[in-house]
Amino acid sequence: MNKSVVNLIDHTLLKADANKEEIVKLVEEAKEYKFASVCVNPTWVKTAAEMLADTPEVKVCTVIGFPLGASTPETKAFETVNAIENGANEVDMVINIAALKDKQDELVERDIRAVVEAAKGKALTKVIIETCLLTNEEKVRACELSVKAGADYVKTSTGFSTGGATVEDIRLMRETVGPEIGVKASGGVRSREDALAMVEAGATRIGASSGVSISKGELSLSNY
Repeated sequence: MNKSVVNLIDHTLLKADANKEEIVKLVEEAKEYKFASVCVNPTWVKTAAEMLADTPEVKVCTVIGFPLGASTPETKAFETVNAIENGANEVDMVINIAALKDKQDELVERDIRAVVEAAKGKALTKVIIETCLLTNEEKVRACELSVKAGADYVKTSTGFSTGGATVEDIRLMRETVGPEIGVKASGGVRSREDALAMVEAGATRIGASSGVSISKGELSLSNY
């Protein structure tokens, strides 16, 4: 597979029952294939960071307010600070989805900004908007608020709701945020064709538990 696409993959394992053996395997695969990062739950950040101490090109990514986004901005900020202290280089935070749908844009922006400011100068911030739960108008508004709050990326999905990334959503998100902000496709990217289609639509990062299969040109059965 095209090396540049492999380097865009956040090699992901966010299952609640993922054990240390699985995390170690994930990190070793990321080192072997030179993925952009490993994306793990906060409890595994320190383990991943220690394993990647000699591989600085592979970053440690974790999730904040995951997977529902329903915790407070203050809680998300604390999670972010703690994750960075443990070695995270990138944080993927879930927005307050209910607030967005209730048109509480000020709260949504404050929610995102809390994480952006906690991570500023220390880690990239990606904003998960959970596209499968939103109308197109809400997707646009979520992206606009992410840009306004200073996020580095917008991201489609947690992989734990009713659907994942689509080419149409990636295209809409890219059109909304413009060329300067990253767009991450996650959830359901299971093959080389899926990954290339997302990149063609405007994705600059791919979140997938199927990184090895994608790299080999195989089809994975994973949903994330």
